[in-house]
Amino acid sequence: MEEKDLSQYVPNVHFEQIPIKNLVSNQEYQRNLSKLHIERAAQNFDLYQINPVKVSRRDGINYVFNGQHTIEIVALVSGSRDTPVWCMVYDDMEYTVEADVFANQQKYVKQLIPYEIYKANIEAGSDKHIMIKTLVESYGLEIGPTRNHGTIGAVSSLEYIYDKYGYHVLDRTLRLCISTWEGEPSSLSANMFKGIARLVAAFGDKMRDDIFKEKVGDCSSREIIRTAKERRAGAAGYAEAMLIAYNKKMKYPLRWSSLYKDTNKKMGSDDVSEDNYDAEWIIR
Repeated sequence: MEEKDLSQYVPNVHFEQIPIKNLVSNQEYQRNLSKLHIERAAQNFDLYQINPVKVSRRDGINYVFNGQHTIEIVALVSGSRDTPVWCMVYDDMEYTVEADVFANQQKYVKQLIPYEIYKANIEAGSDKHIMIKTLVESYGLEIGPTRNHGTIGAVSSLEYIYDKYGYHVLDRTLRLCISTWEGEPSSLSANMFKGIARLVAAFGDKMRDDIFKEKVGDCSSREIIRTAKERRAGAAGYAEAMLIAYNKKMKYPLRWSSLYKDTNKKMGSDDVSEDNYDAEWIIR
């Protein structure tokens, strides 16, 4: 039996360490460099995250067709364009082939979902992710790829709350959500968590947990969702819907201006005035 030639599946390349100053990445087909991305990556530089730069060598010039941000990140961190990077060099590419490879390089790449990234961070021993996992499990819930009864699928939202507001706001957010709707799947959404977190961060101890559970809990999570969609897009609408329910018939309602204090966001015409509370906005 004739042995199959497998060399046709191996790209004709060689690897070289090439100084950044000898690499060119200004081809017309490439995207503009993102200064913000470069600075952010440089601040969190990890040598193990550097991928080989793909280079097409034409007429003695090293054209980068995959890795233009990588070389700029390394240059920024090292402080020198004399710094070499590992390059995967193609000697047989034409310009049109480079452009085609650049355009289609992500076409069949399966992106990691937030839960897969979360799991990997747990295996890596990330203190933040282990803390979030432990906190969620302390409330009798777990983190999974999709939302279900007793399962939170919005792991990226938990990470967002932790990063933006801190551990204690995340803890109180989970406590309020779970005690109010007892783990009902529709209550365990990204916008619900972020909406509650906005209220916790805005009002602190002025918002009482027992009143939240009683008054906001009078509305099902689905009612909150419906009202939120009528109010504003995303978490802001959820925060407003819950604030309306919380303030219902309160002698001293929480002030609406506090909800947008940090963002300096002006209240629109569809908002309930803190001085002229309209009972028609109460969730039915």
